[in-house]
Amino acid sequence: MDRTALKTNARRVLDDATIPELPNHYRGKVRDNYDLPDGRRILIATDRLSAFDISLAAIPFKGEVLTRTARYWFEKTGDICPNHVLEYPDPNVVVARRLDILPVEIVVRDYLAGTTSTSILSMYKAGKREMYGIRLPDGLADNARLPETIITPTSKAAYGAHDEPLTAAEILERGLLTTAQWEEVCGHALALFARGREVAAQRGLILVDTKYEFGTDADGNIVLADEIHTPDSSRYWFQASYAGRVARGEKPESFDKDFMRNWVAARCDPYKDPIPAIPEDVVLGTAEVYVRAYETITGREFDIPAMDGTVLERIRRNLAKYF
Repeated sequence: MDRTALKTNARRVLDDATIPELPNHYRGKVRDNYDLPDGRRILIATDRLSAFDISLAAIPFKGEVLTRTARYWFEKTGDICPNHVLEYPDPNVVVARRLDILPVEIVVRDYLAGTTSTSILSMYKAGKREMYGIRLPDGLADNARLPETIITPTSKAAYGAHDEPLTAAEILERGLLTTAQWEEVCGHALALFARGREVAAQRGLILVDTKYEFGTDADGNIVLADEIHTPDSSRYWFQASYAGRVARGEKPESFDKDFMRNWVAARCDPYKDPIPAIPEDVVLGTAEVYVRAYETITGREFDIPAMDGTVLERIRRNLAKYF
């Protein structure tokens, strides 16, 4: 998809997915969720872009990209770990099993990378070598491959709050997870990441890091929730240019949401200062990033079907049977 097509559809965005006819509405950073009486959950991926623990902008087609990318990966990894998906009634919507979400996000990393306050690169550059209960060696270059794949868990913060780094010992001491749960989610996360790394390499990509969320079903089984290996939950770099750019001290070529993060971070301290108005060319550029990510990761074209009315009106039609 080119910039012209995106500009033509620039107003085709879903910033809010409030549907009064659906019960038990919960608005997350990116998704609007509804819990049905029969134990199913409707998750509507909006076009909100969340970074620095706030919503920065609404990006055309972002929610659809996330849903379609996650679907690709859920189908690629269903043999590794059960996931919450039941059906896809709309390009922005997943109907899933309702889970009790575990209060820890499992972040898997292969590289010394990141821009947020909880990223290992930010902490490493500040002089820290012990983080998340892991000791990193001196002398690592920015964006270098780590000696081994690591898990850096964080607390699952409420909307508007900051995720906090955790260690395995803290997770167990605070009773956030049992020993058996911790071992199982780590095993699933490492296996999922290994599959993602392998598939991404076939597409000329490096899966740098990603986060996973897990929950438990009514029988206490651990199930993969939320999304998997999307541009929101993961960082990807391009393999062909990686070595040369790092050798020159440049940031690796990527298509994750650092595109907009970097624009904001260059103009203010996003954790303390008001966020400046984000111009249309940055919004459309971000949309291009997301669409390009989908097409590169999956090898599939991102088509734009004709549509009557707004995105929300289409979703309402497709979800009418749940009212």
